[in-house]
Amino acid sequence: MDRIHVSTVVCLPVEEVYEFLVDFPRYARYSEYLTDVRAEGDGSPGTRYHLRFAWWKLSYTAHTEVTEADPPTRLDWRVVKDLDARGNWRVEPLDSVPPGLPADAETACRVHFDVVFDPGSAGDGMLDLPRFVSLDWVVRKVKPILLEEVERVVQRVVADLEGRRREVELVVHEEPGGS
Repeated sequence: MDRIHVSTVVCLPVEEVYEFLVDFPRYARYSEYLTDVRAEGDGSPGTRYHLRFAWWKLSYTAHTEVTEADPPTRLDWRVVKDLDARGNWRVEPLDSVPPGLPADAETACRVHFDVVFDPGSAGDGMLDLPRFVSLDWVVRKVKPILLEEVERVVQRVVADLEGRRREVELVVHEEPGGS
């Protein structure tokens, strides 16, 4: 299994950040490769999302489901078709605002995005690959793009949440490994 885990500090109360994260259909605004999100449910456990991604000559719809919610600190999900993957958003309150953040910030929390996936679990026929392109080649190309995309999305989310752009320090807790 490969893992991507990034976190950053957001200068807002935990509850506000969590409500923002639960509104998953808006994520398409932050991603270069996520073109559409369709929801079946209200964001609580059992809600299904259909996420349409496009990259290079490929497009794919990921089918995910919220598996657990512990407001306002955790939202777990899993991919329900074609790929063994699961992840979560976690929001941890901080006792104080760390140095280097906006002087007017009164509260802060650390937001984690953590995903575990098995690239070898991708089913045959999951993607309509061009002739002479192997799934192994696609996986090797996509893994670094995934990490960059996660970082870009987290930065854009922080700017939207706080209502202003600022330098966001992302902590990459673990990079994808394996093949």
